[in-house]
Order: sequence, then structure tokens, then C-alpha cells
Amino acid sequence: MNFHEFDTRADAATAAGKRIISALHRRLETDDSAAIVVSGGSTPAPVYSYMAHKELDWHRVHVLLSDERWVAANHPDSNENMLRTALERSRASYAQIASFADLNKSLDARCSELDEEIDSLPLPFTSVLLGMGNDGHFASLFPDANDLQQALDLQSPRSFVPVETDSSPYPRLSMTLAALLRSDEILLLISGAEKRAVLERAAAPGSDLPISHLLRQLRVPVDVFWAP
Repeated sequence: MNFHEFDTRADAATAAGKRIISALHRRLETDDSAAIVVSGGSTPAPVYSYMAHKELDWHRVHVLLSDERWVAANHPDSNENMLRTALERSRASYAQIASFADLNKSLDARCSELDEEIDSLPLPFTSVLLGMGNDGHFASLFPDANDLQQALDLQSPRSFVPVETDSSPYPRLSMTLAALLRSDEILLLISGAEKRAVLERAAAPGSDLPISHLLRQLRVPVDVFWAP
């Protein structure tokens, strides 16, 4: 784990955005297309604001969310809705944003479909941007999530799993840890003293917080961007 400390949350978001844009530029110099994974919530919103107007061949970029609530894509609580709103009327609006929720199908069936669809993307991802909750969850891998151990298994054949958690009024789907690690780099954007304390607990030997599994793996470097 590489820890980067910033004076302000805006500075941390800008630094994370610069890393992702640089990674995309490098990949598009050699490949026809690239893919990134981003997270929902309010914390990464300034990252998307920074990235949105950067000059890039956005039509060659696939953007996936690390997790999604099982609601319609135009629902106010949809991560996809948040992302499309953040990128609209900008250069980045030409990116190919993946749509996860399909309420005409069961959540289990949709996860199985996505397991197959991910292999058609330009892998590995250039960057994965994640956040972390005060309970140590990332993506939608909450401590009380059903089948959490399968979702955290580095050898899991699954890329997407359905999630039920008391932390959410909606069922969710989430990328597994194994799928998120199909990336060149992982950026973890957090802020505040409480989340820093959670991160330090998770990094300690013996921790079983969900995020500790991300921090302990040795496949992909994890860079933490933190501000007070």
C-alpha cells in the first residue's frame, strides 16, 4: 500500500484524476481502447469533475462502476445515473458507460451475464478507483454481505455477485475482488480521521475487514489518496 496525504479533499481528488487520465493516455497510445472502473457515492464526484473536460479519445474508453444498486438507471439512487450526470455536456460524455441494472431480469441472472460480458472489454483495466466505508467495505462488499468470502476469494471465477446487506434498502450487485484486481493499478480515495483509522486497523495483521483483503493482496499496487 502506498499512502499519499493531501492538504485538502480537492487536492486528493485532483491527484487521483490526474493518475487515471495519465493511465488512459498511455494505454490509448498503444491500444485501440481502454477500460476503467469507478465508484459511486459523493466522495469521487470531484474526480469525475476533473476528468470530464480533459482532452482524450473518450469514445475509445469503457467506464464500469464497481457496484450498483438494483434500481432503474434513471433512479436518483442509481450510481449509473450519478455518473452520467457528472459527465454530461463534457468531453467524457462520449465514453462508453456500462449499464448494469436490468430490472426485466433477476439479479442473479444479470450477474451471470456480466460475468461473460466483462471478457469482451479491453483488459486489464487501466485504473480502478474505489472508496471505503466506515465499516471497511469497498464496492458493495459489506461485512454482512451474503457470500462475502466468495466475493473476496482471489481465485473466484465470478466477476459479479448479488449482494444483500442491512446497510442498503436495495439489493445490489458488486464486482468481486478478483475482478477488480484485473487492473494495472487501484486507487483508494478516502477522507477524514475516522476512515484513516479504519484503514490503519484494516492494514494491521489479523484484520478481517473487507478492505483488508484488498490491502493484503500482492497482485496489484494500491495507492491511497487521503485528505482530512
